[in-house]
Amino acid sequence: MNNQSQKLRVAVLFGGVSGEHEISLLSARSILSALDPAHYEVTQIGITHEGKWYFGENALDALQEGNLTSCIPATLLPDPTRNGIFTLSKGDTDEILRHLCSVDVVFPVLHGTFGEDGTIQGLLEMANVAYVGCGVVASAVGMDKGIFKDVMKAHHIPVVDWLVFTRQEVRNKVEEVIAKSEAIAPYPLFVKPANLGSSVGVSKCHNREELILGLRDASRYDRRILVERGVNAREIEVSVLGNEDVDASVPGEIIPAEEFYSYDAKYHDDRSQLLIPAPLEPEVAEYARSLAIRTFKAIDGAGMARVDMLLDKESGELFINEINTIPGFTRISMYPKLWNAVGISYPQLVDRLIELALARKAEKSETLYRYQRESKGK
Repeated sequence: MNNQSQKLRVAVLFGGVSGEHEISLLSARSILSALDPAHYEVTQIGITHEGKWYFGENALDALQEGNLTSCIPATLLPDPTRNGIFTLSKGDTDEILRHLCSVDVVFPVLHGTFGEDGTIQGLLEMANVAYVGCGVVASAVGMDKGIFKDVMKAHHIPVVDWLVFTRQEVRNKVEEVIAKSEAIAPYPLFVKPANLGSSVGVSKCHNREELILGLRDASRYDRRILVERGVNAREIEVSVLGNEDVDASVPGEIIPAEEFYSYDAKYHDDRSQLLIPAPLEPEVAEYARSLAIRTFKAIDGAGMARVDMLLDKESGELFINEINTIPGFTRISMYPKLWNAVGISYPQLVDRLIELALARKAEKSETLYRYQRESKGK
């Protein structure tokens, strides 16, 4: 806190220009309900599908209802000397920049593109404001499934075989893309947008016809498309928490309602099951936890992430599938439920993430941004 009498000013950002916009709103509602008004002064900032920012006491409700008349257009400036949220108001002859509120820490709840990919983190870094979660590099690497796998391979962390294609290759060289994809492994193959989450645009392809449809679908959501070997696997997830000192939760397991954990299986089909803790041998569970921490550190993660793994049912091998640097954060999402299983409640988790954001900001303040000759001792 700033001092014992002053509340910490927290701005929660939600919505956004992403296929995961609606999931962001669900996560934000849970986080807002967990922020104790006795300790926090909370500001709601809703971002529309078009990228417009709105400030308002009930911005979340307004964004969900599609009626933002009660909210004020808002912005955050990339200027460290102008802290907080601003709006442009009409003056007699021109528009005037008006300060709406100050901010101590930003809690971005922006899943997917323009929120989880390093872009909003770059703005927050330029504004020199503390924020929850991973920094620019970790967010960008974690978001791009192809580059993420490159980094994992460089760190000798196991991942399944893959290739990355561009949208233009899918459009103009589809036969070549198909041939290279089929050379990865026998069907089934998975096709995914490289930069998206919540299984949006993901297809499990059992033959060439399905592969073509999957490539076309994924290319609707991103200009880079990942094709990877299908694994007959159990889906294991581990939550991580920390900055320099990182802890891992117990592993959980997802039993999807569909053939894989698709968008519908995650959010619209209550037949999917979450097993916490996952029924694993102790040594496998411990290995999963260690892999999660190694993965987090390999991308220079901070604050939080959920690491998703594939446990091959036939070979027993464990592969890193992906990392989510802003994981689903509703009270029934896997990330908070895994921590709850080890005694960290949802409100305690939110508090801890804000503490980690402030600690990272304080550590960053030790960095010099001007050349300064080191003084020599006499």
